Amino acid sequence: MAELYTKSWLEENLASIEDWQHDAFKHFGNMIADKGNTYPCIPGRQGFLSDNLRFGFTSDPREEGSIEDLALLLKSYGEISRDTGKYASLVVFFETSEALKENYEVAEFESLFWSVLNRVSAIDEIEWPEDIPTDPSHHEWEFCFHGEPYFAFCATPAHIFRKSRSFPCFMMAFQPRWVFDEINDSTIFGRKMKKAIRKRLADYDELPIHPDLKWYGQTDNHEWKQYFLSDDESSPSKCPYTYVKNKLKKLRR
Repeated sequence: MAELYTKSWLEENLASIEDWQHDAFKHFGNMIADKGNTYPCIPGRQGFLSDNLRFGFTSDPREEGSIEDLALLLKSYGEISRDTGKYASLVVFFETSEALKENYEVAEFESLFWSVLNRVSAIDEIEWPEDIPTDPSHHEWEFCFHGEPYFAFCATPAHIFRKSRSFPCFMMAFQPRWVFDEINDSTIFGRKMKKAIRKRLADYDELPIHPDLKWYGQTDNHEWKQYFLSDDESSPSKCPYTYVKNKLKKLRR
């Protein structure tokens, strides 16, 4: 069953969850809250340390059951995210078999990532928000679910050089758009945060900062290009996400 967990609950109940879930959560904590304070995403680190983040676990991302779980997690999370703190995010770990890790390269995980977003969007029970464009080529587009816009992030076992996108299992994170109300290029705090994150990112990864990394709202920005970054400087020419109006929407209860 899809459930949301806090960092504090997981730390106190590690023995009650499955081994792969235990390993994923512990690795995430060691990565984002490393003693050297080097992880690039400062809001993510603060969110973890202050227990603002929420976590979910589900099965193989290729399975329909994992898509239904993700839909339920996003629906539940959208209802409580504003009560979790200013550094809110939902982190979802997918059970990733050894065969998947061994046989999938970055490009195949990229296709899988977009497949997950398309499939979960297809069972959204609420129509796309009227104030968010449905065309990913628009600079104000953002992925939405259950009426909430999110910045989506993906990390995979196949990433090697872009360490900030490397993780032992297939992982997705969803950061509510309202989190960026104060962290954007129009505020002094946002500009300072951007500068600090970019410096950390340059030091953390073994590649230059990806050219697609920009800020929401900039006319030359495309959010979808930042969701999944390749292990080099390439990017797709067209967004793989497809919005379909009046979809069949059905979530298990």
